[in-house]
Amino acid sequence: MVAPDSLPATRDAYDAVAPLYAQLFTDTLRDRPLERALLAAFAESVRAGGGGEVADLGCGPGHITAHLRRSGLRAFGVDASPAMIGLAREANPELRFEVGSMAALDIADGTLGGVLSRYSIIHLPPPDLPAVVAEFARVLAPGGHLLISCFATDDPAIPSQSFDHSVITAHRWSPDLLAGLLRDVGVTETARVLCEPKPTDKRQFQELQLLAAKNRS
Repeated sequence: MVAPDSLPATRDAYDAVAPLYAQLFTDTLRDRPLERALLAAFAESVRAGGGGEVADLGCGPGHITAHLRRSGLRAFGVDASPAMIGLAREANPELRFEVGSMAALDIADGTLGGVLSRYSIIHLPPPDLPAVVAEFARVLAPGGHLLISCFATDDPAIPSQSFDHSVITAHRWSPDLLAGLLRDVGVTETARVLCEPKPTDKRQFQELQLLAAKNRS
């Protein structure tokens, strides 16, 4: 599978801001109790399903990968930005981090107990989203669990909406679109949480947390 044409621009943009990004966002879970709870539910689901390795796709500087490891998961991180991976390795030398593309993962079929995609699909052009979702499904073992976090569209009937992101152009996604793409590749939605923005949030967008599991047959 060929990586999306947008990958070089996204990679270069995040390489340029990696140190500042790590400084600003490595403590993002502190004031997000609901997201911590959802990550805990994801971790518990992976363990109950038999464990296995968990890939944090679009891991950035590795802070969420480290959180997953503290939750008892055998987590590792993948990111397209070499600068981000360098920072992740420096901050967490005991963990594994790899440079890679979500569209062409260097991971064998059906081998992961879990996949986390936390705001990593927002920079995909809409035509590339189905292939990346299919790649998530490919690497998950039967019964493996997936947690996708992203910004949601204002209307579920609208597939995507672009917006100006501080790093590079990004997209909001329809929850129904994502659930449908997952269903098409044998992954079933198990829970959906839509979080309203706080008055102090820079972006007044709903945030989607979508939990799903790969079908066993």
